[in-house]
Amino acid sequence: MASSRLKRVEESATIKVANMATKLRQQGVDVVSFSLGEPDFDTPQHICDAACNAMFRGETHYSPSAGLPDLRDAIAEKLRTENKLDVKGSDVLVTPGAKQAIFEFMLTVLDDGDEAILFDPAWVSYDSAVKFAGANPVWVPTDATDAFKPQDLEEYITDRTRLIVVNSPGNPTGAVYDRQTLKNIADIAIDHDLLVLSDEIYEKIIYDREHLSIGSMEGMQDRTVTVNGFSKAYAMTGWRLGYVCARPDIFEGMLKIQSHSISNTTTFVQHGGIAALRGPQEPMAEMVKEFRARRDLLIDELNAMGIKCQMPGGAFYAFADVSEFGDGDRIAERLLMDAHVAVTAGSAFGESGRNFIRLSYATSLDRIKEGLARIEDALI
Repeated sequence: MASSRLKRVEESATIKVANMATKLRQQGVDVVSFSLGEPDFDTPQHICDAACNAMFRGETHYSPSAGLPDLRDAIAEKLRTENKLDVKGSDVLVTPGAKQAIFEFMLTVLDDGDEAILFDPAWVSYDSAVKFAGANPVWVPTDATDAFKPQDLEEYITDRTRLIVVNSPGNPTGAVYDRQTLKNIADIAIDHDLLVLSDEIYEKIIYDREHLSIGSMEGMQDRTVTVNGFSKAYAMTGWRLGYVCARPDIFEGMLKIQSHSISNTTTFVQHGGIAALRGPQEPMAEMVKEFRARRDLLIDELNAMGIKCQMPGGAFYAFADVSEFGDGDRIAERLLMDAHVAVTAGSAFGESGRNFIRLSYATSLDRIKEGLARIEDALI
C-alpha cells in the first residue's frame, strides 16, 4: 500500500550494508566494517556535560521550532567568522541532523517535474530527497582522476533545472573542490538563475587544503542554502543536530515543514551544540589528526595491492577502483561473505561508481590493518 512517492525512493545502500554486517555479527562472525560514515570517537566530555546539565535543570520542554536563540546566534557567529557568510541568527534553522535540513529544503523549493543537478558519484540520500519532492535528479559526470570535478556541467542545464547540489569535502569520494571549481559552479548558477545547496558537513575533516563556502562568493549569498551539522566534526552522530541558513522565503518554507513535522530539535541536545561551538576545539583537532593517519595507511596499502585509489582531501572515505578484480557490486558482496569485510558498492552513489567500492576509515588503525589483510587475501 505504499504511495507512488515512496516507490520512487530506493533503500539506503549504506544502511543496508550495515544491517547485513550486524546480522553476521549476531551470528558470531567477526566483521571488519568500512561501511558507515560515523566517527568511532566518543563525543567530547564538555559537550555531554552541557547537555546533561541542561536536562537536569529542566530543559526538557519544547524549544522554538527554529531552535534556541543562543544556538542560532552561535551558529551565525561561526558562519560569519569561518565561512565568510553574511548571516544573522534569524537566518539559521536548527534541525535534527543535516539530512533533515536537506529533505526540508528539497520539499520547499522543488515541484513535480523539476530537475536537480547531482555530481556523479554523490551521497545516496540526495537522489532520494529529490525524488521524494517529486523532482528528477540529473547526474553530471565527474573526473575520477581530477578530484572528481564535474565535467561539462552547463550541458546538463535545462529549462526545468532548479538547483545544483554541491558537497565539498564530499561523500563518497573525499574530494575537496578548489576555488576555481566552485567559481565555475557559481558562475553557471548565476547565469541560469539556479539555487545551490551546499552541504558542508565534512568541512572540519580536511587535510592540507582550505575549505571554501560557495555561498561566500560574489553573487551567491541569496542563491546558496548552506547545510551543516555537528555529527562528523564533533562525533555527535546519534545526537541528531544540524542546521541550515537560507534567505527569508526559503527559510520560512523550511520552518513551515519543520513546525508541522518534527516541531523542534531536542532541547537539551541544542545546549550540547552551543558547547560544541563555543567550547574547546582541541578534541576535534585530535580526531582529524587520527583520521589523517588512518587515511594515509589505507590509501597507501590499497594502491600497493593494486587497488587504485586517489588520495582524498577530506572526510573519511576512500573511493577505490576495483575494476582490475571485478565490478564494485560483486567485489562488495565477495568481501562481505568471504572475507567478512563490509564495504559499500560504488554503484550506490551513481552510475559512475560501478567499478568502485567506498571504504570508511572511521575505525581504528588496528581494524583497518586487519581489514586490509583480509582484502588482500580475498582478492590478490
